[in-house]
Amino acid sequence: MCGIFAYLNYRVPRSRRDIFQTLVKGLQRLEYRGYDSAGIAVDGTGKDQAANISLFKKRGKVKALDEELYKNESIDLDAQLDTHFGIAHTRWATHGEPSAVNSHPHRSDKNNEFVVIHNGIITNYKELKKFLVSKGYDFESETDTEVIPKLIKYLYDNRENDFVSFSTLVDRVIQQLEGAFALVFKSIHFPAEAVATRRGSPLLIGVRSQYEFSTEQIPVQYNCSDSKKAAVEEKNCRNRQGSLNALHSVHDGMAMEFYFASDASAIIEHTNKVIYLEDDDVAVVMEGKLYVHRVKRTAGDDPVRVIQTLQMELQQIMKGNYKAFMQKEIFEQPESVVNTMRGRICFDRDTVVLGGLSDHLKEIKRCRRLIMIGCGTSYHAGVATRQILEELTELPVMVELASDFLDRITPVFRDDVCFFISQSGETADTLMALRYCKKRGALTVGITNTVGSSICRETDCGVHINAGPEVGVASTKAYTSQFVSLIMFGLMMSEDRLSLQERRLEIINGLKKLPELIKEVLALDDKIKALADELDHQRSLLVMGRGYNYATCLEGALKIKEITYMHSEGIMAGELKHGPLALIDKDMPVIMIIMKDSCYQKCQNALQQVTARHGRPIILCCKNDPEISKMAYKTIELPQTVDCLQGILSVIPLQLISFHLAVLRGYDVDCPRNLAKSVTVE
Repeated sequence: MCGIFAYLNYRVPRSRRDIFQTLVKGLQRLEYRGYDSAGIAVDGTGKDQAANISLFKKRGKVKALDEELYKNESIDLDAQLDTHFGIAHTRWATHGEPSAVNSHPHRSDKNNEFVVIHNGIITNYKELKKFLVSKGYDFESETDTEVIPKLIKYLYDNRENDFVSFSTLVDRVIQQLEGAFALVFKSIHFPAEAVATRRGSPLLIGVRSQYEFSTEQIPVQYNCSDSKKAAVEEKNCRNRQGSLNALHSVHDGMAMEFYFASDASAIIEHTNKVIYLEDDDVAVVMEGKLYVHRVKRTAGDDPVRVIQTLQMELQQIMKGNYKAFMQKEIFEQPESVVNTMRGRICFDRDTVVLGGLSDHLKEIKRCRRLIMIGCGTSYHAGVATRQILEELTELPVMVELASDFLDRITPVFRDDVCFFISQSGETADTLMALRYCKKRGALTVGITNTVGSSICRETDCGVHINAGPEVGVASTKAYTSQFVSLIMFGLMMSEDRLSLQERRLEIINGLKKLPELIKEVLALDDKIKALADELDHQRSLLVMGRGYNYATCLEGALKIKEITYMHSEGIMAGELKHGPLALIDKDMPVIMIIMKDSCYQKCQNALQQVTARHGRPIILCCKNDPEISKMAYKTIELPQTVDCLQGILSVIPLQLISFHLAVLRGYDVDCPRNLAKSVTVE
């Protein structure tokens, strides 16, 4: 959802034009997250530039904001700024319609004394707003975020003594907030000083310096809760260990650049050195120094924040010759599934080792139940692999939508193992379900695509799916990599079961051939595009299958909904007679998935029911299946693989159909309306 980007240059001369371009480019790197408006805040003009803040906000695309910046002739774009802090934001509306006044940054007053950008949702904003209105503060937007700058100004106006640090004010603000947030603050009272904090929403800081770091860790400072003592503590922090320049052996107050972002993709072109903030961390940059502190120590706190090196490459988040990131990511699947398996499956010895689970494998094998929890596509990855996991582990497997799981207050026990599946590792409902299960003593396992994400850090163990950056909102390669990761887990669990060895070898051999089979499916793109041309005028679509292919129906229908805005529904073929059959006629397009597996005959029965009612089914089937072909209106013939892996091949034509339909309809494939890549609110 909302995208945060901020840039602070300390003793690094930059023109105002360069600063604008850096902020705008950072927002453009975050466009894939979904948004409806954008804005930035920078130092104003005049003799004392830092004594005023200029806001630029625009509904619509970042490009429109970029054009707006250069319309103001009073701005000297060539002015050199030795030290400057600018913040930028793309908004995805939750409170109030998309508009310039509702977009971020939000301000404390008409003088812009404090401005803030926010990713998340403040659940107690109505109570805070009522209090602030009673104190005479005027609100201009409909958003929940606006209470934050108003609240920090109230605390500043009513401070107990002349000295109060910026971070102390932010500490006091976040203690009053309920909900999820990542926040970055700027103020005219603290020029060139940045304060950032998070709780439940992702936030990282990129660091760039001409000198190598002498250590890779930043000690966390703990301030006492007494406000007067805390103020003294904060005042002294400039000289304390834990500031970033203390990590260097030379050049006190050296030239530094800091990048704040909700996603690593926004900063990778500037630096690969990042620090991931933990919940309730407050990060402060002043005089070119960075330190992290917390108001109080809690059980399990890590006493340091590690400076990590990103493995991402800039070219991975570039479209190249493709029309859209989604198309690029669909065609990357032969490589992405190889990367998921690399170093984990030894095809010569038929062994599978998931290093992230090795230390907990004995505990997992002793469990009584597996619970797989996710949202959207990640939930479908759980549905797709449930049957084979039950077969290989001989354990009951529950697959749960995270939101429903929490609504039901589901019983969870100490001998359960709970899997949390999320591409971003920041999905709010999944993260809350994780914390719910941890409180009840279950072993928690993360299946994510983002190193350093909240789910990665908070689970007991996990598997990084290694699919590479996924920019398109509609997940494609992450789904197939999640699928493969869960299959590998089942293979590792069954390694010592003699009765399952033949089945294991069949699946391992299937995984070995999988990349080449995916290439065969992708070669059908022209035929699939022709099919999309035929479906373009339709308003509804049914996708039907059963057994291993049911999850493919759900995922395919979701892809079509997400980016074509066509109504589509994934249907269990066994339920056809219990209601959906009423929809079948000559005008209702139906896609059926009928593969040569244990459900083959049952799916044929469903096909006969469709054709008997003049339905014209488009069938995804195995090559050389004349019995199915003669009953189909159109067929897409796919290579056959092991039954439990067939869903990886059969989902790709549905991904391609959705892509081509969206292009035909003129829609933004990578940024579908109303949707966000990383859903960090409930």
